[in-house]
Formats: sequence, C-alpha cells, structure tokens
Amino acid sequence: MTTRIPTDELQRMATTAGRDLEDAPAQDVVRWAHETFGDAFVLTASMADGVLCHVASQAVPGIRVLFLDTGYHFAETIGTRDAIASAYDITVETVGHPLTVPEHEASYGKLYETYPDLCCAMRKVFPLDRAIRPYTAWASGVRRAENPGRAAAPVVGWDPRRKKVKVNPLATWSDEQVDDYIAEHDILVNPLQQLGYASIGCEPCTQPVSDGEDPRAGRWAGKAKTECGIH
Repeated sequence: MTTRIPTDELQRMATTAGRDLEDAPAQDVVRWAHETFGDAFVLTASMADGVLCHVASQAVPGIRVLFLDTGYHFAETIGTRDAIASAYDITVETVGHPLTVPEHEASYGKLYETYPDLCCAMRKVFPLDRAIRPYTAWASGVRRAENPGRAAAPVVGWDPRRKKVKVNPLATWSDEQVDDYIAEHDILVNPLQQLGYASIGCEPCTQPVSDGEDPRAGRWAGKAKTECGIH
C-alpha cells in the first residue's frame, strides 16, 4: 500500500482529479488512479459485463478486481465472473459474507423478502466495506446514464462515508457507448442480458424488464427501493 495520505488532502485530490479528468478516456482515469495510489487502488465489478474489467486491464495489466458474492447470485453471474477472470488480464478476488446463505437464513430468515434494505446491508455493503478498508481509492462501473440517482456521479469523487477516493471511469459513458465498446472488443456479457435482465443483481430480487421499461425496474420490483446502498 502507499503511504497514508491525510483525509483533507485526499478530498482535494479527488475534487481536482474529478475536474481535470472529466473528459479523459476511461483508460486514462484508471491509469491516473493506479499511478497515484498504486496498490492502494482497487477495482470492483458486478460482472454484468466485462467492459470495466477490459478497460482497466488495458490501462493496468493484472489490476486487482473485487467481486462481491452475496450468495444469492444467478449461476450465470458466477459463470460470467469466471469467464472474465480467465479472458482478461486482471486478478479477481471474490468477497463474501462470513455466514453462508443457509446459516444467514437460519438466523435471520429470508431478509430479501421481509427487509431487503437490511439484506443488502448485511450481504453487500458490510462485506464490501470490510474488503476495501485497506485501500485508499476504489473504482466501480457506475454511469450517469443508468438512472437519475447517478446522473451527477463524478469521474473521480469523494466517498464521504468510507473516507476514500471513489473512481468511476465509465461515468460519462452513454448506453450506446457501452454497446459500441462491447461490439468493437467482443466483450463478454452476462447471458441474462439476452433474456431481458437489463440490470442484474441477486436472483431473488431481480426480474426481466420489458422493452422501453427503465433498466432498473427489474430490481426490487414492486418496492420503492432502487439502490443497494453501496454507491
């Protein structure tokens, strides 16, 4: 890891980088983060597709990628993770909860049915928080075009809850840019997308959407919930 940088300085760095890198190519954003933070920078990926992992591997071969396994993923998502880990020059580390799903449900029941916010907090947010604790900066595939709640996502910003630099290399990418990149580079895509799953989360809480419907309408359908709490 790099030498510890004071929090106020990290915030200034994030603000400056967010402004300076607003129009930079995604690879340059990843490269800046790695050059700035070294081994204290880590990528996270949901494995809905391999776009972010491919972009990052071109900028920083062998880059470390955290994959959060809630225990409730579709088999297709796990398969996509394995395929991406084999196809691209990245180092994937799977992060899970200390309790297996049967142990979790024996103690708390099926929280995804009764208390989905708590389920996400326990099986997503807590494990990720613990996994990225040693790092100074982390990256995700968040894009502004995904939903109104992410419309202001910076290319580089500050994660106030975790007190870390948050990097979103694809923040400015439109859906069309993602599709074009996938086609141009023959990027691996979770096969569930071909079945109408426009946004892929845990199996019990995700369903396909209709043409023209909000891509995230299939997440926690019928509930006011729209985010898991990670971002």
